[in-house]
Amino acid sequence: MEAQDDDITVEQAAENFAAEVARWREVRGMSKRALAQDMGFDPSYVSHVESGRHRPREEFARLADEALNAGKAIWRRWCDYEQAKARAGQARRPPAAPPAPRRPEQPYATGSALVVEHDAARLQYDGRCYRLTMRRLLRNTGEEPVTRYLIRISVDRYPGDPERSNAHYRAHPLTWDELDLTATCRGEAMRWQAKHDRDAFKEVWLLFDNEHGRFPLYPGESVWIEYAYTVGDDKWGNWFQRAVRLPTEQLEVQLVFPADLDPAVWGTETSMTAEATPLRTPPVRSDDGDLRQFTWITTTPALHARYRLEWRFRAQPEPNTDQGEFR
Repeated sequence: MEAQDDDITVEQAAENFAAEVARWREVRGMSKRALAQDMGFDPSYVSHVESGRHRPREEFARLADEALNAGKAIWRRWCDYEQAKARAGQARRPPAAPPAPRRPEQPYATGSALVVEHDAARLQYDGRCYRLTMRRLLRNTGEEPVTRYLIRISVDRYPGDPERSNAHYRAHPLTWDELDLTATCRGEAMRWQAKHDRDAFKEVWLLFDNEHGRFPLYPGESVWIEYAYTVGDDKWGNWFQRAVRLPTEQLEVQLVFPADLDPAVWGTETSMTAEATPLRTPPVRSDDGDLRQFTWITTTPALHARYRLEWRFRAQPEPNTDQGEFR
């Protein structure tokens, strides 16, 4: 559980602010550079804020909340930060040097260079819950072993109404119990550690070890990892977005729905420099008994590209416009 807002330290408040900015930027499908340009900041500034090198500023919080249409969620994190600073000042502790900026956390060991040889996502809906299964073939082209892998889960139920979405998740946050996160590598269960645990945003380290031993990914090796989790349709919705964070050779997405819902699927792609455009190739439909599957594949996708598949259920009286995002 997270500390209550009136108990958090200045450091925790600053980290929470950075995580909130990252969460909404990812939900909106914006690169750090694009967000900085929208706000009129230097292109590197957003990166410095998210890594903790720059402390939260009022102007940045206000502009980021507006640019990302975050419904005051980012602004509230800045207010929490200001309150934490005020409490620290009231404590009247002996003067001390200001805390050093938090060093940017390196996702992987220095000298490692991960490449994704194959990235396959299967999202299945049973009429009540979504179960996402991710399989990635990772290759270490660097000089040091890799001991952990970062994944993100982020949802936004009402993207057109962020204040409503924020209120929804405050009342009904994502929980670890409902996610039922599992991960395996080489037939071994992988331990995991939460990096950020917010109401609608999780960052998780998958660790290449368990209670029985360690199995790091050594230089020159390739290995499949698989992880899966579940979210009810009251917290997900009708789109699924993939962001290319590492050099990737093949990206595949499969959506599986009950055929009696009569699903229709389409998609868009965005890059660091281009606005959203239709996918260059359509998802391919196939029917299997009571299930309808849609498969979409691309090779050598551009780094930082984002691919978004959307759907509606034509058999429902009204299209489901609630949305969610998972990575």
